[in-house]
Amino acid sequence: MTKPEQPKLLYAPDAERVSQSNLTALMVTMGIDSLEELYSWSVDHPEEYWAEAIRRLGISFTTPPTCTLPSGYDPLDPDWLPEATLNIADCCLSSSEQAAIVEHTDSGLRWVAHHELKREAHQVAAGLRQRGMLPGTSVGVFLPMDARSVAIYLGIILAGCTVVSIADSFSAEALATRLRIADTRLVFTVDGVQRGNRWHAIYERLTACDGPSAVVSYNRSDGQTELRTGDVAWSDFIATSDDCSCESYPADHPTNVLFSSGTTGDPKAIVWDQTPPIKAAADGHFHHDIQPEDVVAWHTSLGWMMGPWLIYATLLNGGTIALYDGAPTERGFPEFVREAGVTVLGVVPALVRRWRETGVAEGVDLSNVKTLSSTGECSAPDDMVWLSELVGGAPVIEYCGGTEIGGGYLTSTVIQNNYASIFSTPALGSRIVVPGDNGKEAEVGEVYLIPPAMGLSRKLLNQENDEVYHSDLPPWPTSLRRHGDLLQKTAQGLRVLGRADDTMNLGGIKVGSAEIERVLLDTPGVRELAAIEVPTEVTGGGPSSLVICVATEESAEVSELKRDMQQRLSKRLNPLFRIASVQLMSALPRTSSNKIMRRVLRQTVRDAT
Repeated sequence: MTKPEQPKLLYAPDAERVSQSNLTALMVTMGIDSLEELYSWSVDHPEEYWAEAIRRLGISFTTPPTCTLPSGYDPLDPDWLPEATLNIADCCLSSSEQAAIVEHTDSGLRWVAHHELKREAHQVAAGLRQRGMLPGTSVGVFLPMDARSVAIYLGIILAGCTVVSIADSFSAEALATRLRIADTRLVFTVDGVQRGNRWHAIYERLTACDGPSAVVSYNRSDGQTELRTGDVAWSDFIATSDDCSCESYPADHPTNVLFSSGTTGDPKAIVWDQTPPIKAAADGHFHHDIQPEDVVAWHTSLGWMMGPWLIYATLLNGGTIALYDGAPTERGFPEFVREAGVTVLGVVPALVRRWRETGVAEGVDLSNVKTLSSTGECSAPDDMVWLSELVGGAPVIEYCGGTEIGGGYLTSTVIQNNYASIFSTPALGSRIVVPGDNGKEAEVGEVYLIPPAMGLSRKLLNQENDEVYHSDLPPWPTSLRRHGDLLQKTAQGLRVLGRADDTMNLGGIKVGSAEIERVLLDTPGVRELAAIEVPTEVTGGGPSSLVICVATEESAEVSELKRDMQQRLSKRLNPLFRIASVQLMSALPRTSSNKIMRRVLRQTVRDAT
């Protein structure tokens, strides 16, 4: 196998950035001299690390915990913050005049002060109590992400209810499944949204699946949508009370049900209690270096964990959330990033590639962005080099984790050299291992988490948490938790090669789909692609066959495309890897969290044969 290309250095921190970082402040406080020593301390002494993270984030308790983590804890079911009571939504709110949110509207930027967000969130909580929604009741949010949806999200938690997060892009059938799993009793939604020249109806999908009672906001300018009996308009729901009191609950009180991107059967329903928000905010604090003056943009939704992550990571760090109501692929989004003064910009790799291909960000001064972050799927190094150069050389914090983690387990920092598509460190407080033979760690293989770590899920609504994450694991001296990523250690850091269940066996050689995709993504004419392995009877190839599914907007000659890709694969990865076929399509199927649905692709290839 040929040697992989060396990753390009994107960013080397200067002394001022290092000295002003939250990580450096933590090291000074703890009397620790290096990041490596700091990481070791964070996983060797989790009770000390999380206590200090909570202190720095300013998490307030009605009843303080007796400790962060009691001695003799069960690593698979730790009792975080015993005896404590708090309301994590209340910790996000203040009476300050400073901006909590800046959002894009048709009439320009709209700034929402902290005290305005606090008032509206408490009005939502009061409205829920008036409708008889008791603590623990599941309340759905089927909404685009804007300032009102942030207030609704926090208001539900203020009332002690549990948010059921559902992306507004879901069909009526998918919506019905999620409402059923979470036993949802009330839904906040909107009549629809205007995106470009197209009106996207949302409320009618709720009625089509005979969903529960709803609180409906209106966006249409040509009249109100007729509501079902029992549904109520936002203006009639919102309470006028100025009461800002709220109840506090134990740390393990449920706050949010989020769904995994399952592609077969029911999606996995992951329950967040009050500790994953602390994990999200700590990652934002230490690894994304979010500080009070920062404006943070991440084009996402409340149906994906990055929506709640954005709320907690920004507000608990005193920053300002930046929200754009259009498509992130249009020029209006980078212009909004400039106008809103965004300093921390999160992306998904598919968006970066789209920007690079279409040139929508050309000529937009994005020098205000000091930190970038990429998550959702493996990134392409050339795209990350382009992105960093676009904003003047900012680091790209590669960030890999999941809903069941409450944040990331692999990440980067602003105080280390930053290489394209490389993770520089495991996240503080998150111990990982790649088990190899004879009790030794491997350089390449499936990565496992070593609990405990705050934020790790302890309850699923429709599956057994232990069975999903703690069963059928490789032998190891410590407890393990399955995550499913394929990891490679390099001289510059850590590289994710895709999901372990996407590992291919090509001619007796194991390789991750992401590794193949990385060397083929810059093929001319390719917008996006996915490498899949299919049985030999489908293509007539060898023991297993490599198929490349390609999305392109232009007509392409399959034979030429295949020849070009094969040359790149042979030269840049392995000459023994042979492409059996190339399948053209208009777009790759993706989940709401932007993950490619490879099982769907495999079935599509089978059906076409």
